[in-house]
Amino acid sequence: MKLTSPLIAVLLVCSAAPALAQGMPGEGRWGGRQGEGGWQGEDGDPRYPSARQSAQPSKKIDVTAYRSVDAEALLGKGRIVVSRAAGDAGDNEDGKLPVYEAAVIDELARRGYDTATALDPGQIAEIGVSHSVAVPEEAPHKKVSGAMSTTVSNRGSGFGLALAVDLTKPAKAIVATRLDLRIRDKASGRVLWEGHAEGEAREEDGGIDNSQMAARLATALLKRFPDGQVVQPLAAVTP
Repeated sequence: MKLTSPLIAVLLVCSAAPALAQGMPGEGRWGGRQGEGGWQGEDGDPRYPSARQSAQPSKKIDVTAYRSVDAEALLGKGRIVVSRAAGDAGDNEDGKLPVYEAAVIDELARRGYDTATALDPGQIAEIGVSHSVAVPEEAPHKKVSGAMSTTVSNRGSGFGLALAVDLTKPAKAIVATRLDLRIRDKASGRVLWEGHAEGEAREEDGGIDNSQMAARLATALLKRFPDGQVVQPLAAVTP
């Protein structure tokens, strides 16, 4: 017999002679009331496909952006250089930050900035990247499990045995990646615009070091640039 699924259920039912006294329909762990089928796994164990509903990474990118009330005329023009945010180790220690740097540079160029020359820039774009575990990796699955059921009715009694073999691999962790971007005037150190974007991906699908995630976050963050929640002039910082 050809097996088409990693989950194999084997059910054996044996009927005995009619009971001497009428009994109430039994409620088996693999079925429910008499006449109903459908094994649900050991105690509703969520590690089996019939009951397991693994969390999935969100497809949405959450974006928050702020713009200084008087900065609109300065944004999206002139020379700009991208650098790591001050005091932020981020992913640069692992050599991953350049992937996000490149994605931000591409988007800033599309928004009107001159990113080809780093000589004497008028503005500085500082970026930071961080990761956190949104959903931990699943625990190892129980490869073999069984359940037993008995039923008693006016027609007789029954005995059922269910055996499950689960060969599926535990799902990897879902990692949330956050990209922070701050644009400030180089001469005064005044912050003109800042925002962040956050998205999720499963670890095995490049949730940590992945150019696709970098492009998704940079594109979403700067999609409506220079729009942002207008606030009073953002705090000036030392260049």
